Amino acid sequence: MKKSLFNTGDQVVIKASDKTVTISNCQYVKNMKRYSYTVKEYPTTFFFEEELSELEEIRK
Repeated sequence: MKKSLFNTGDQVVIKASDKTVTISNCQYVKNMKRYSYTVKEYPTTFFFEEELSELEEIRK
């Protein structure tokens, strides 16, 4: 199992909407072999790592 890209409290950008959000929870989905994240701004929606990017990447 690889290490997650983001941690609880990290600010990230949702690639599809370009909105800045804060990670509230991270968990490894074993059967999909990747991490899913929930964010404070949309607590009923989860995102995978490829749908998010680091805040610094977008601002460059």
